[in-house]
Amino acid sequence: MTDKSVLIYSEDLLKYKFSNDHPFNQFRLKLTIDLLQKINALDSKMIVPPRMATEEELCLIHDSDYINAVKLAGMNALPREKAENYGLGTEDTPVFEKMHEASSLLVGGTLEAVDQVMTGQALHALHLGGGLHHGFRGKASGFCIYNDTSVAIKYLQKKYNARVLYVDTDAHHGDGVQWSFYDDPDVCTLSIHETGRYLFPGTGNVNERGQGKGYGYSFNIPVDAFTEDNSWLYAYSESIKEIAEFFKPDIILTQNGADAHYLDPLTHLSATMKIYREIPRIAHEIAHKYCQGRWIAVGGGGYDIWRVVPRAWALIWMEMTENSNSFGSLPKEWVEKWQHLAQVPLPTDWDDPENMYEPIPRKAEIEEKNLRTVEKALYPLKSQTKSESV
Repeated sequence: MTDKSVLIYSEDLLKYKFSNDHPFNQFRLKLTIDLLQKINALDSKMIVPPRMATEEELCLIHDSDYINAVKLAGMNALPREKAENYGLGTEDTPVFEKMHEASSLLVGGTLEAVDQVMTGQALHALHLGGGLHHGFRGKASGFCIYNDTSVAIKYLQKKYNARVLYVDTDAHHGDGVQWSFYDDPDVCTLSIHETGRYLFPGTGNVNERGQGKGYGYSFNIPVDAFTEDNSWLYAYSESIKEIAEFFKPDIILTQNGADAHYLDPLTHLSATMKIYREIPRIAHEIAHKYCQGRWIAVGGGGYDIWRVVPRAWALIWMEMTENSNSFGSLPKEWVEKWQHLAQVPLPTDWDDPENMYEPIPRKAEIEEKNLRTVEKALYPLKSQTKSESV
């Protein structure tokens, strides 16, 4: 097996675009790629273009009538009332031209990442255009038309007979992926997200543990609003290590939404770049401990596309390629190239300043609450370990 990493990318991925003022903006991909190129961390030999997912592949998860509705919507041929039944033409998921083609390319990019890793062409694969975890079998939701990650997991099962550990660190609950495999004991899902009391989609309670044969294979850690780095990282490191030891996956697939950051405009968490260093580092460690290194990472949320997403996503690639050139100052050429387009001052360093926000008044209370949430989420594993040792 090779030890190389590949990055799935082409500028065609930017065609997944709802409008100029929609918060989901794939221009962040271009910013991230340019940042990596400016520090000589990415050359053309490492880039693999995405392919289009076939309709048969989309049907691994999505209903054919929904796929047809997406096609018609992208041709402006789907009546508004029918579109809304499929979650299309809403404020979150507006219709745009050739939306089926653009969405199929995102799915195909994740499938290309799967094939690269599972055929041994690469050990790790990064597809930042993917991670659309809110899409459902027959309905668009939360900026997501097709659920590339769910399709990819089903593809991993069908083509490679793989047991998949899915880890979602987006600030929004990975609902679409969870429900796709809620009764499946060969897919284990872990989502660490802001509590649904304040944030879309409102799901992801600790008690959502799976059903039928899949009971006990769904894990959720809803952290409190204003959660800071240390508390968030405790939840992540404690849960991913225990769950990986319990499940022993063939491959790890991580969804890397970058919207838990303090500067993100759509969420209410208080994390900094510190967590975006640790997320891929620990995932990488888990992949080598349990999966012979097999690791696929996709993107997801992240709505401060200038100050947060490029740095956070670049750090995934730096970890995959074991490149330590991600400390100190950002390349001056990158900052100068994009500052005139950004509506905010761009960061000049990889890491955030120590005092980037005022102290959180409820810090101790939030940390204690999160600690109890982690204990409750992992209680079945801990009780199982105790019973086995008796």
